[in-house]
Amino acid sequence: MQTTRVETMVNFPPIDLTTKVEKIDQTKNRNSPPASSQMSRRQLIQKIVFVFFRGAAWVNGVALLIIIYFMVANGWRAITWTFLTQAPRDSMTKGGILPCIVGTLGLSLGAIIVAFPIGIASAIYLNEYARPGRILRLIRLGINNLAGVPSVVFGLFGLAFFCIYLKMGVSLLAGALTLGAMTLPVIIGASEEALKAVPDTYREASLGLGATKLQTIFRVVLPTALPGILTGGILGISRAAGETAPIMFTAAVFFSPRMPSSVFDEIMALPYHIYVLATAGTEIEATRPLQYGTALVLIALVLGLNLAAILWRARLRKRMQ
Repeated sequence: MQTTRVETMVNFPPIDLTTKVEKIDQTKNRNSPPASSQMSRRQLIQKIVFVFFRGAAWVNGVALLIIIYFMVANGWRAITWTFLTQAPRDSMTKGGILPCIVGTLGLSLGAIIVAFPIGIASAIYLNEYARPGRILRLIRLGINNLAGVPSVVFGLFGLAFFCIYLKMGVSLLAGALTLGAMTLPVIIGASEEALKAVPDTYREASLGLGATKLQTIFRVVLPTALPGILTGGILGISRAAGETAPIMFTAAVFFSPRMPSSVFDEIMALPYHIYVLATAGTEIEATRPLQYGTALVLIALVLGLNLAAILWRARLRKRMQ
């Protein structure tokens, strides 16, 4: 029996595996395009996408330059020392916008003072302490929805809650709190993304050296994520400085003959002043240069605040490196 099996295996015709593999490779080569054509197609798609990205960046840059040029061309004649250092007079057809500048700075800084620590604390809880689950998803969904709520809704909320329910009245404090609530979702989102970008190895190394979780957050995670967190603050202060709808219900008035002496005083603000001059003024055409000049000052003020925050962020990044 054994001899018969050996003879059968020996006499079995061999299979030419090499020939079959070559045939399969030849079939694949016929069906698939050459590697050079695939590479050229990928490069073409990459060039098209890059051209689209460059075009989008150029469109944004050109639009900003056109707006700035339009404002400068129509408003530079109104920019004088008197315009920047005096209060409006003669039904706001003469004088300056100093109370508006002071009010806008107070609202912007007040909103950031309110929203920045609350936003960072919320982002720390969501990223470092909260357990993943349905509740966390609902909280993030609510934050994302708040970021898309129109500013006039925040204005009505501030009027009902801060001005009437808390009896703050139309005041600088009520406007700053309303703007802080409006910019809070932006700061929370940017801060949480900055915390997520910190490598987990930093946390593990700190905990391995004996630090507590709180010490790790304040001495390792937050300093590393601070440049990204400041980006959220820059976006927040830019939005707060240019809003009109929230402050027209809670803080700004048509005209105020004096500077605010406390946070409970009503104020004038640049965005609302532009709105009043352009829509509800007594002599709209006569105040047209003042409208453009006020808009130019508002743009310069927002750019100045952003530039200061950007320089601070760059300095922190250099110090960390």
